[in-house]
Amino acid sequence: MANPVLVEVTRGNRVESRHRGAVVVVDAEGGTLFETGDADRPVFPRSCIKAIQALPLVESGAADAFGFSNADLALACASHSGEPAHVAGAAGMLARVGLDESALECGTHWPGSQEATLELARAGGAPSQLHNNCSGKHAGFLCACNHMGLAHRGYVDYSHRYQAVLRGAMEEVTGAIHDEANAGVDGCAIPTYAIPLRALALGFARMGSGIGMGVERMKAARRLLAACMAEPFHMSGSGTMDLALMQAGQGRIFVKTGAEAVYVAALPTLGLGIAVKCDDGGTRASEAIVAEVLAGLFSGDEALSARLRDLARPAVRNRNGTAVGQVRPTEALAALR
Repeated sequence: MANPVLVEVTRGNRVESRHRGAVVVVDAEGGTLFETGDADRPVFPRSCIKAIQALPLVESGAADAFGFSNADLALACASHSGEPAHVAGAAGMLARVGLDESALECGTHWPGSQEATLELARAGGAPSQLHNNCSGKHAGFLCACNHMGLAHRGYVDYSHRYQAVLRGAMEEVTGAIHDEANAGVDGCAIPTYAIPLRALALGFARMGSGIGMGVERMKAARRLLAACMAEPFHMSGSGTMDLALMQAGQGRIFVKTGAEAVYVAALPTLGLGIAVKCDDGGTRASEAIVAEVLAGLFSGDEALSARLRDLARPAVRNRNGTAVGQVRPTEALAALR
């Protein structure tokens, strides 16, 4: 089936671009509250899944053994923008187990933050693996390996014992198979697994509610989501949609973006999970969709809903900063208004 157009981008009074995609909202028992597009088509969650991947860090006792704060746990779930606090945080996590940047196997890229990139370049510096948006997640992996007595070299490989631990956690939480048949390689070198969008939403409904989990996993999930909602800068960065949505939600909204326009949310007070995928990989569209869906789900709070709807409709601006168009959700999402 062809996915519907969920977002339009205007210039002047004309629609210039359109984004197709799918979105599904489910409860922790798999009941569907809203669905449009093909929610059963497998997608790679990419970085959306990081909070689930951080479960073994907490469940193993590593987070407590190394005295991790909310900011540390948020960084372990982060796609951060490489700002100085992110870099220092990841380095600090590694230092607690006697490691440094050389132990990371995530690769190097310039910071996602333009300001951080310019500051680094002005100082004559070059990016390291600590600037990689996944360095906090990888630091968490290394700390968990250390605590569990696992040799850490090659920890990104499918065959590494810690990757098997991660697969077990992701399978239990999402209910979807994670094996070599649906595996790919993520941008940060670890395996990523194509699973139905519906399973991704279910996983985050369970993460937020604890339903369908054992007691220890439920405690770990709640702790991780609470840390991210308390310290959203550390799991995202300045000027990001993740930061804006979680600040607006004030403890009621956990969100996580992923590459190629995948987006998830967990709503602990409502017991719901959301998963979004845009066909063309356009993040501007996935951001608008998740903000619009959240606005509808929180329609009982007029101030919060209005703020979320504003975030779902950012202006398109020219080089002078003048608004010349708009990114806007379509009527395909009208049922949530």
